Amino acid sequence: MSHSHPRTLGELRASGWTPRPVKDEMRANLVQKLRDRSTLFPGIQGYDDSVIPQIVNAVLARQDFILLGLRGQAKSRILRQLVDLLDPEIPVLEGSEVNDDPFHPISKDGRLRVEEEGDEAPIVWLPREARYVEKLATPDVTIADILGDVDPIKAAKGGHLLSDELTIHYGLLPRANRGIFAINELPDLAGKIQVGLFNILQEGDIQIKGYPIRLTLDVFMVFTANPEDYTARGKIITPLKDRIGAEIRTHYPETVELGMEITEQEAWVERDGPTVEVPDFVAEAVERLAFLARGDKRIDARSGVSQRMPISVLEGIVSNAERRALRLGEERAVPRIGDLYAALPMITGKMELEYEGELQGADRIARELIARSARDTFQDRAGGADADPIVEYFEEGGALQVSDDAAARACVEGFRVVPGLLELVEQVGLASPSAGEGIRAAACELVLEALVAQKRVSRTDGGGYQRARHDSKPGKGFQGFQGFDPSGS
Repeated sequence: MSHSHPRTLGELRASGWTPRPVKDEMRANLVQKLRDRSTLFPGIQGYDDSVIPQIVNAVLARQDFILLGLRGQAKSRILRQLVDLLDPEIPVLEGSEVNDDPFHPISKDGRLRVEEEGDEAPIVWLPREARYVEKLATPDVTIADILGDVDPIKAAKGGHLLSDELTIHYGLLPRANRGIFAINELPDLAGKIQVGLFNILQEGDIQIKGYPIRLTLDVFMVFTANPEDYTARGKIITPLKDRIGAEIRTHYPETVELGMEITEQEAWVERDGPTVEVPDFVAEAVERLAFLARGDKRIDARSGVSQRMPISVLEGIVSNAERRALRLGEERAVPRIGDLYAALPMITGKMELEYEGELQGADRIARELIARSARDTFQDRAGGADADPIVEYFEEGGALQVSDDAAARACVEGFRVVPGLLELVEQVGLASPSAGEGIRAAACELVLEALVAQKRVSRTDGGGYQRARHDSKPGKGFQGFQGFDPSGS
């Protein structure tokens, strides 16, 4: 904070500073950012042609708005970045609980201070970060939480009557005066509390309890909600919905490539242990998991599959690869397709199942999604490749055991046993001949998992591959298998 700032009301008057409503302030700063071609919402990807222009229009129109979207669509992050549209600092009366404008205080305490101290009334400068107030709506939120209530302790200490405005304990909304007030999951707010927001949205004032006073607040109000709650269940009362200026719908990434960029940006991959190297086809398989889950009828589409799923899964497979590298003394941690099975807890915890899905179980569905993701990733990169020699090896009784904890070198040696496997991954560009063993091992696993999804090869829980068994469900283990065991066991 600069020492040149005015420190008293008199100094503030002399400086020529003029107040402006928060919506005018945000509009003016947004206009300048647009002229400067500044990035408006850094780190928010996929909304440049949809959500962000609509938010810009709402702010330019000085309209409160609500973001409608399923979980994991960056709604809260967007609201918090609105702070960047506020001035760096504004002056408030020192000690004010409601950020009183020194020229036009709305609280009785602020007015008394100005009357008593005049131009000597002290001023402090409030940073923009302190002007954002966020509340998660829950059914137990009360009017007192949002607006305020009488405080008997204040009355006793100050010797005031309970009817005196000086006995008010202000709620979150008055404390957001001259700033932004955000309510997450608005439909979870009880109906009577929603009624309490009417006046602030329309007339800009509120009344606390039975006090014969009105506080004319200056607040930019924003909300988030799940569209299912907002429309089908009607939990937002109609008069409140009518008073919210703009309804803006968020969405999940529209392409796998965009999803991969978001996941790469958000996931914690750079570790302080072995060097982490995530093959691009493994990252693609991780992202396709979420896309497949969002389209699976066994998974509740109304709850959605959050973008947190691929982020958590990527972090999970990196951790599994890191654990393996640390145990084996390898310098590079390279996640493989098989590591996706180690990330099952990061998948199953992100899915809400329909009735059919409950019958089958989250674990089974997650395993199927992994196999389908590997299949789609392989087809995307090598759709026309000839895998017949590989399938023939297993059809003729060959088998392969790939341990989750096997070193990359041991895995590559094991994959050499399967005719044409290493040649195929090089031929389709999954791994060049000069690629590291970790990349080559991961590429080979991608091919085998794709064949499992095509039901041309079977996979066991222990990571083994053998001939396709059409008379039983794959993935349940098999007896008396033969073949190379890269783990050495």
